[in-house]
Amino acid sequence: MTDQTITSVSREHRLIRPSAEFKAQANLGSDATYKRLYAESVNSPEEFWGRQAKEHLVWRKPFKKVLRWSPPHAEWFLGGKLNVSENCLDRHLGTARENKAALIFEGEPGDVRTITYKQLHFHVCRLAHIFENMGIGAGDRVAIYMPMIPEAVMAMLACARVGAIHTVVFGGFSPEALKDRINDCQAKLVITADGGWRRGKIVELKANVDRALEGAPSVQTVMVVRRCGNEITMVDGRDVWWKEAWLGAPNTHEAKGFDAEHPLFILYTSGSTGKPKGVLHTSAGYLLGCKLSSQYVFDLKENDRYFCSADIGWVTGHSYVVYGLLSNGATIFIYEGAPNHPEPDRFWQMIDRHGLTILYTAPTAIRAFMRWGDNYVLRHRLDSLRLLGSVGEPINPEAWMWYHRMIGKKRCPIVDTWWQTETGAIMIAPLPGLTPLKPGSATRPFFGVVAKVVDERGREVPRNTGGKLVITKPWPSMLRTLWGDDERYKKAYWSEIKDVYFTGDGARQDEDGYFWIVGRIDDVLNVSGHRIGTAEVESALVSHPAVAEAAAVGRPDEFKGQALVVFVCLKAGHTATDPLKEELRSHVAKEIGSLARPDVIRFAAALPKTRSGKIMRRILKEIATGGIVKGDTTTLEDFSVVASLQAEE
Repeated sequence: MTDQTITSVSREHRLIRPSAEFKAQANLGSDATYKRLYAESVNSPEEFWGRQAKEHLVWRKPFKKVLRWSPPHAEWFLGGKLNVSENCLDRHLGTARENKAALIFEGEPGDVRTITYKQLHFHVCRLAHIFENMGIGAGDRVAIYMPMIPEAVMAMLACARVGAIHTVVFGGFSPEALKDRINDCQAKLVITADGGWRRGKIVELKANVDRALEGAPSVQTVMVVRRCGNEITMVDGRDVWWKEAWLGAPNTHEAKGFDAEHPLFILYTSGSTGKPKGVLHTSAGYLLGCKLSSQYVFDLKENDRYFCSADIGWVTGHSYVVYGLLSNGATIFIYEGAPNHPEPDRFWQMIDRHGLTILYTAPTAIRAFMRWGDNYVLRHRLDSLRLLGSVGEPINPEAWMWYHRMIGKKRCPIVDTWWQTETGAIMIAPLPGLTPLKPGSATRPFFGVVAKVVDERGREVPRNTGGKLVITKPWPSMLRTLWGDDERYKKAYWSEIKDVYFTGDGARQDEDGYFWIVGRIDDVLNVSGHRIGTAEVESALVSHPAVAEAAAVGRPDEFKGQALVVFVCLKAGHTATDPLKEELRSHVAKEIGSLARPDVIRFAAALPKTRSGKIMRRILKEIATGGIVKGDTTTLEDFSVVASLQAEE
């Protein structure tokens, strides 16, 4: 067997300790408490999770057994019944929270709405009645294809209330992608809007639905929110306006109790090729994972105003906009549009305008803010912020330090979180106020998470050695299967090492037990016999003062196996020159060794990204190898980026 160890050579020695002030008010109290609870959660998981479930969730019928584990299938809180919507809304009624803002919304044009818990409950109850009148009930599938507006949150919670299974489809997906997802789950109802605002333009959502439904016969009804006022076609007998459907609907609705393992939602993860995977999450375990991690990882306080910039169409929008935060009675802020419209300081304006206290965003957004320049940040006070978070991919140390210094003013802890659509909730993250932070490390596992770095045979590798990141024990918020394809579920996640969940990520653990994610195993480059994670090369490049963002890919090479090609975006004020290329090549060699010296450096005005901010490395790989760009490109934020990169070939 060939050696498949991942060479992980980057080292980060900076340590940011929590301030005494933050430490004194941390929800978990002390690091000793974390260590004691973590030890219990992995050594006596059924006792630990049973206690947490009783304490944190509202049950209609108590569970009889905490876990049934028949690898790779888990069932949690067997015999218990609850309602997820009730856990997010009704539980706060009759308390001081009922008149608290549940949701503050700002649209891209600048319109603002504030909805209290009492009002949100009222809206969701009405919608639940409408669903029932349409014949939508337990187990029926509902597709939600909407902009980031309050009605999207209402639709999710109303589905949970009546036991319908929602599948939220990101508003940037094409009609074809929407059709595939509707057909895979056989949705009966689609909820959409006439359009949504994005960089001053209308995204034609209803027109996309119309095209998708030409090939999706399972859909009986389309419910349409009036958002942009653009002209649309309404199909008689199928389409109904949201506002008109509401007329006469009652304002109260008795939430029914559903089994702890009742399906809550399907969320499709789009691979670069092949059919999207419908990740299935169920009710109680998922909700518990989200609620507990929200409370401790974000150190939630009663007066927090929490802003997660993720779209509702991604799992972050499910777990850390809707379910985890509302079950804790928090105030969530949602924004409809682009972070740089009309100017690159839109986020900072909104943070000051609404007094937002927590910001949870993606490393790619942070690097974009860096590229746009500090002046946009310095116009604003940002003194309401007390905690920052990072999600979606590994954050490189230089972007971490910029975030800490420029946005957090050196006073806000940063929670760098590692988790996946499949894990449902945060798996590895620091606990603010307790965990000393290392820029670029997700630090330590959350409760109940047994994470290991292993080699090809599943043997744990020594500290500071790269390998595959696996989870060896079941956890409550884990996916249960892939919708309609259990064999693919087994093969995709459980076939690498028997009865062990393979994350698909490469990682290493340092001498303090901190985890460093080095990127997707698929993105590992094989250069002259060394397997190098792309995240490390990119991190080395971004540590150069001229570089705002970088992406590394491999190109077949007859001598080295793969040649290293990097695409680099420069910060404002720096010019693309041949001497700078050589300087960057030397810089990478100095930072992580000559084995990682790039063979080709290409300057780019921008990198191809999805609207959720992930770099589409597959496209860069195809451009680097001189091939044509193929596969699904419907999630691209800006198609002109690809055209300009190809034109430079």
